[in-house]
Amino acid sequence: MEDLPKSIAIVYDRVNKLGGAEKVLMALHEIFPTAPLYTSVYDSKKAPWAKIFPAVVPSFLQRIPFLKDHHEIVPFLTPIAFESFNFNQFDAVISVSSADAKGIVTSPHTFHFCYCLTPTRYLWSHFSEYESSLSYLEKIISRPIFSYLKKWDLIASRRPDTYVAISHTVKDRIKTYYHQDSQVVYPPVEVEFFKQKSEPIQPPPPNDYFLYVGRFVPYKRLDVVIESFNQTGLPLVIVGKGGISWGVGLFESKLRKMAKSNITFVGSASPDYLRQLYQGCQAFIFFHEEDFGIVPVEAQAAGKPVIALNKGGATETVIHGKTGILINDASVTALTNAVKSFSKSNFDPKFITTHAQLFSKERFMEKFAKVFRQEWKTFKSTYTY
Repeated sequence: MEDLPKSIAIVYDRVNKLGGAEKVLMALHEIFPTAPLYTSVYDSKKAPWAKIFPAVVPSFLQRIPFLKDHHEIVPFLTPIAFESFNFNQFDAVISVSSADAKGIVTSPHTFHFCYCLTPTRYLWSHFSEYESSLSYLEKIISRPIFSYLKKWDLIASRRPDTYVAISHTVKDRIKTYYHQDSQVVYPPVEVEFFKQKSEPIQPPPPNDYFLYVGRFVPYKRLDVVIESFNQTGLPLVIVGKGGISWGVGLFESKLRKMAKSNITFVGSASPDYLRQLYQGCQAFIFFHEEDFGIVPVEAQAAGKPVIALNKGGATETVIHGKTGILINDASVTALTNAVKSFSKSNFDPKFITTHAQLFSKERFMEKFAKVFRQEWKTFKSTYTY
């Protein structure tokens, strides 16, 4: 690409899983194929996708046992880890961050472009939820840690030369918590893959099922979804598995115990099987606030409407009455009523699929490259070599 820095590095919070943010990194690799990837910890077994990068450079935390999978137990060390990197050999660094990667220290001649997934969730927008999940003793112990991390996060928030947000929801948070302006570039979704028809690779779930896809962590409110479908008795298929959230502990066993027989857990799903599940469902359930939310767009790419909470990223990807239903009330009763009254005949699959094209990977790559080039030119014009 013309008019771009000669040497670029990419920085990400941690490389030990596969999710929406990791798909951003893979798309960025297509734009900047020679850029190495820097991170706090790297688990090559859980993140084999990262092998596409010419190099993955972890911090000193990599040498501490167990931290590749349990970074949350030492949140006060990750800021130091990112500050320890030296990027003097690069003209530009792109940080992709929902936590500490934005806190890297760069020299005045190195351009720092932050693609912000959200200001650190457990410190700002969802701090009260995280704190309420802690026991009294955990709260006492964690208060000085939270205080330190908030102070550091505010300092770190001033280090990028420019911010780009993944959604208008995140743009507003960046302004509220970091007092920084930003542009919006929606993250990439594999729209073409999920719209392609394919032969079933596994037996189909029950007829007229609804679908949920996501990690089993408390803020995604899967317990509310399960309670609602316990009441309706309608079939619900759940794709995902348990996770550990700092101060919360394992969540999956609780969910499985509370679910009635009309609810099916299928665990992890291959991309092909996930596409089959999207294309076979009545509607997709997304009843929590997300920074953007890639899975509702994947469902729409498959031509399926989304029943979503009218909050966060869903407000930007779901058109009420056209590509889904947006619910203002976050209660079990509100979701139950919406599911009971839902009729797939009210929605046009072709319109839904066309709408999903607005969030394709191709559009992301085109817009990201354009914004990056513009911001790089601005940086060069204001910095004297």
